[in-house]
Amino acid sequence: MYALIYDDPDRGDTAKMVISVHGTRKEADQALLRRRGELERPVWECHTRIVWTDKAVSCGEKIHRTDFTDWKKGEKIPEGELHSDED
Repeated sequence: MYALIYDDPDRGDTAKMVISVHGTRKEADQALLRRRGELERPVWECHTRIVWTDKAVSCGEKIHRTDFTDWKKGEKIPEGELHSDED
């Protein structure tokens, strides 16, 4: 499952708080955008990211770094810029 986690700047903490869980990356992307809107901050200032985990987790739990990855195994990872800076 995909999860939004609070990725706080404290690099020493090996456990991250689960904000929400989702069945697809698209749903997780939408949740991340909603969170950005609620916080009225750019995504990079929300300290939130999408991760993949095989572990059953729920909102409010902590998940350890060894239990999640940035991408689901076999998922297509976008490379480079998604949109050109040119008009």
